[in-house]
Amino acid sequence: MRSSPRRLPALLLGTALVATVLGVGTIASATTDTHTGRDATTATTAHLGHTMAVSTQASGDDPDGDGYIPAVPQVTGVTPSTATPPTRYFHEFQANCSVTHTAPDDPIVYPGQPGKSHDHTFMGNTSTDANSTTASLTGGATTCKAPADASGYWMPSLYNGDRKILPVGPQTIYYKAGVTDYTSVRPFPKGLRFVVGNPMQTADEFRHHRGFVEGWECGDSYFNTDFPASCPSRADVQLNIRFQAPSCWDGKYLDTPDHKSHMAYPVVKPGTNDNMCPADHPVALPMIEFKMAFPVNGDMSQVRLASGRGYSFHYDFFNAWEDRTLKALVDHCIVGGLQCDARGYDQTHPEAGATLNSDYRLP
Repeated sequence: MRSSPRRLPALLLGTALVATVLGVGTIASATTDTHTGRDATTATTAHLGHTMAVSTQASGDDPDGDGYIPAVPQVTGVTPSTATPPTRYFHEFQANCSVTHTAPDDPIVYPGQPGKSHDHTFMGNTSTDANSTTASLTGGATTCKAPADASGYWMPSLYNGDRKILPVGPQTIYYKAGVTDYTSVRPFPKGLRFVVGNPMQTADEFRHHRGFVEGWECGDSYFNTDFPASCPSRADVQLNIRFQAPSCWDGKYLDTPDHKSHMAYPVVKPGTNDNMCPADHPVALPMIEFKMAFPVNGDMSQVRLASGRGYSFHYDFFNAWEDRTLKALVDHCIVGGLQCDARGYDQTHPEAGATLNSDYRLP
């Protein structure tokens, strides 16, 4: 029988992350939920677009609906690596995945509750919806270049006025080493899922988030916490964002009630500039980085996210890679200290070869 996990502190649960469901052309005020017409204080405890609190709905992966999904088996006996391997500037590979569909669903935050979330833009697995589970995603069709990557990737949809703006073509999702000892990185466990960022964060919180890289940028404008007022009106200019995920895992849970506590960002090793995993999250996993490009420029005054202002940006990841292929890419590119494309090929080190064949499959 499954033991009862230690619950998260009441303060954390009481201040769960919430975002408003925004209809097309709707912006929520600070005092009133324009989706429901109710006072915002009431709305935050009722129906909003992104509540990262204790799960209230059982699912195929969480039959008791308590928000904890134990890893089977759990990873124990791991000590965060303090080693410093030979310096390699790169230790990464790419998952190039295109947009599949949009929907007001979120199988992590609102499992089994279609239509309850703000609108999301999905990439990767073509079947991802409110009812997705590890079993339903595994082996599914995907828009990622590697057919073995049936993972679900999603983010709040972006609008220009009432028009939804979708990224065109394969988007870049990096899998990197977030710790100095890149040789200690191991593959994601099947079914791991988490939310990166906070849809309720302020502009300052967004700017100082551990995942912040360059913020919103277009043309020569960088480090914007909100959308720039305008971008150069040229065919080669798009709105871009890069944002990194935590890469240290507790080894115990594939998900927790706030969809974050089982993951942590690396910490600095005392007395050095090296990064290592904290003791309570000792397992080093790949660090995902979204690098998204939206085909919009010129006047940006009407650009918004389904979750609100630009600084409400966040994203979700649900791992459904085929295990052998993910391990091969992690071992060859991250542990091997290479800068790989989606085939696991580093053009600056052709002698290392590629992990996948010309069909992006493991030989």
